[in-house]
Amino acid sequence: MSDSNSEKNLSLTERLIPDSFYTVIKQERIFLGLIGFFFFAAGVTFPYAEIAMWVGFIFAGYSAIANDSIQTIGTFLASNQDKKWWHLWLYIGGIFLVVVTVSFIIFDGDVSYQRLASKGFETTPTDFSFLQVAAPIFLLILTRMRMPVSTTFLLLSCFATSASSITGVLGKSLSGYFLAFAAGLIVWLLVTKALEEKFSKSKPKNYWTPIQWVTSGSLWAVWVMQDAANVAVYLPRSLSLGQFLGFALFIFFGLGILFYLRGDKIQRIVTEKSRVTDIRSATIIDFIYAILLVYKLTVSTVPMSTTWVFLGLLAGREIGMSITSSRKMGKPMGKVVKIIFKDLSYALFGLLVSILLAISINADVREEILGYIGL
Repeated sequence: MSDSNSEKNLSLTERLIPDSFYTVIKQERIFLGLIGFFFFAAGVTFPYAEIAMWVGFIFAGYSAIANDSIQTIGTFLASNQDKKWWHLWLYIGGIFLVVVTVSFIIFDGDVSYQRLASKGFETTPTDFSFLQVAAPIFLLILTRMRMPVSTTFLLLSCFATSASSITGVLGKSLSGYFLAFAAGLIVWLLVTKALEEKFSKSKPKNYWTPIQWVTSGSLWAVWVMQDAANVAVYLPRSLSLGQFLGFALFIFFGLGILFYLRGDKIQRIVTEKSRVTDIRSATIIDFIYAILLVYKLTVSTVPMSTTWVFLGLLAGREIGMSITSSRKMGKPMGKVVKIIFKDLSYALFGLLVSILLAISINADVREEILGYIGL
């Protein structure tokens, strides 16, 4: 068939929309339809606080877990591709239920390990704006675009009652990024390099599997202690038994979907890094990450972006691998810098979106932030 006849057979939509854009829309039509429905649901329910808090929680619950899967679940998934998805789900999901139940009992209905007791987040929301309910939808979109943005910034900033609470989270998260970067680099140069070179020449022994599962499970437990606040921020600070069951079971089954999808598209942030599919390398990453989170968990009750800590750890590790053994295991320095810059730029973009949402939602925060920049 001639080119002229092919053009005649094209639909009006195909002629008006560029091929690449049309292909994306066609491939993502179900996702885009769901996003449209979610925005509609947020718009309908936000005036009714009792309904809005659960709608916002549902959106936040899945979007936060989906985006943050790259941190704790990412290396676990990457190095256990041969395992059945529901085995992995029951293990991780079971740990989640135990951790939040302990917090619920010890802290009188608080499932966040008092992360929300810090100044600026301690008050239970009594009314919601459209953007507060819809904020997790933006996170879903960014996750679909494989952007490792901070759920802590994006979700908690919408409920901040002062600019100082946002800067407190930012300060703790930035220090976490640079601390993790230094730890990843130093541990690689001093310890892990020799081990990784040995790993590259042999297959893992059977005992590495239980070691990795214990390490990943411990990391996941500490992560829940830090980041449960990102989802619980929509709910009362002290949950009733019925509210707790709704909170815990929804996240539990949301994890099931995530494991069934094997991390979905955001998982590429992990798999593009060097040798994370090796169970021994993944175990070392998880162990260092867990230590960093435990340290940050005990420093203060101020919430922190665990995404930034994780990205810092991987960045330091990739730099170390490139410096010492680029021809054997690591990537060329130019490519490493490009990956680090991309991950960090996505995280900063998420921070910008978070600040814009906070400014749009809260007049007091808006006045404080604009005052800082002299406007």
